[in-house]
Amino acid sequence: MNTGPLPGGPQGTGAVVIGLDLGGTKIDAALFGADGTVLARRTRPTPAGDGSAAVLDALAAAAAEVDPDRTATALGIAAAGVVDPRTGMVTSATDSIRGWAGTALGAGLAHRTGLPVACDNDVRATAGPELAALDGEHASLLFAAIGTGVGGAVAVDGRMLHGASGMAGHIGHLPSPQAAGLPCTCGSTGHLEVIASGPGIAAHYERLTGTPVDRLETVAGRAARGDAQAVRAITTGAAAVGRVLGGLANALGPDRVVVGGGVPRIGPLYGDALAAAFTAELMPPLRGLTPVAPLFGHDAAVLGAAALTTTLTLHHPGALR
Repeated sequence: MNTGPLPGGPQGTGAVVIGLDLGGTKIDAALFGADGTVLARRTRPTPAGDGSAAVLDALAAAAAEVDPDRTATALGIAAAGVVDPRTGMVTSATDSIRGWAGTALGAGLAHRTGLPVACDNDVRATAGPELAALDGEHASLLFAAIGTGVGGAVAVDGRMLHGASGMAGHIGHLPSPQAAGLPCTCGSTGHLEVIASGPGIAAHYERLTGTPVDRLETVAGRAARGDAQAVRAITTGAAAVGRVLGGLANALGPDRVVVGGGVPRIGPLYGDALAAAFTAELMPPLRGLTPVAPLFGHDAAVLGAAALTTTLTLHHPGALR
């Protein structure tokens, strides 16, 4: 398989590299040629309930599937959870992958594959090609991913920020007035994620109506048919994101603000409410800045993962011996 170079990927490195994207339900793998050409792709389910060792084994198997001839010289992985790329550790995680917090991701995967491994949080890795597309050493980026949770990434003056323990960019755990008093998955209360994520919007609709709903798309469908409370639940979550991003824009001065993930795809009701709340927060020098959709599609995470091998610490085989 040869799909040609992907924009924003690891072109020009002179090396063949593997990119892995680990989510709670599936693992995506791609082999990139030295010019950024995609040579092979594979997808396999994540054994999320079987523990971290089983997940590391599955990641190594995915790498072997896309590179049976062992041509790769390095591997990059975009992983769910809070990942510290300097230590290679998963420093915090939800229970979507059992026992994932505390996993030695870099060393564990290097041990299993025999390759140097670079690792990062999946949202930061996905934001990497967006930053590369700005093509400026002083470019700054604010990236939000709104889906089952709310994640983010921040790049300032051409550098992706990682922070202590890999925490930088976790915008879902900023306080939000709309979420005041609501318990968050992190153990605190009043965070953006509990009002703005897909499950958060569905839960808010249930609070407004007393009617349980199975998923966000159900709420979106009712909003499209004129259900006022469905409209309110969606626009409340969207406005909460817009306010947080507007405040962060004032603090960081980004050149570009990107909003991706599954939730924005429900349509203009969400996007318009988010954009209006964002614009209302901006200081005068930033007027005219508007949130935009990602430039890259489903390839973004594996693309960004492969590119990590040129920008982050490499964890080498042998560390676990």
